[in-house]
Amino acid sequence: MKYKVGFGYDLHRLIKGKKFILGGINIPSGIGMKAHSDGDVLLHAVSDAILGAIGSYDIGQLFPDSKKENKSLNSEVILRKAYSLMKNKGFSLCNIDTVLLLEKPKLSKYKNRIIINISKILKIGKDRINLKAKTQEGLGLIGKQAAVAAFAVVLVERK
Repeated sequence: MKYKVGFGYDLHRLIKGKKFILGGINIPSGIGMKAHSDGDVLLHAVSDAILGAIGSYDIGQLFPDSKKENKSLNSEVILRKAYSLMKNKGFSLCNIDTVLLLEKPKLSKYKNRIIINISKILKIGKDRINLKAKTQEGLGLIGKQAAVAAFAVVLVERK
């Protein structure tokens, strides 16, 4: 197949005293993701979408939480690994579409920085990355500000 689609998803609980990192950008907040790594749900979802598109392992298999070296791992390392595996399998990235589910913080002033950071990591134009943020209208764990989630879809093309 010339084109393949991948889907990724991630969710983390929010706790006090942790950094709130999305797309590799530290966003000021009183809460952050509870995770073995830095908890960047956006980079995790994009990484799993890329890995899914190329038929590879998921990030839990590549970076198991049972290994000490993965504790507090910067999620940019995970995304770079997914990108490298994609390139090694002869694919290039066409585009990324993402949705973040969170109540707070509001992301309007951070969205461009997040997109620029992801575009640098993946060596693609920022016009090929779409980022949307949605609230849950106060419903469920996300609505009660106890969790944050991300969805990602990618299209890859065989060279």
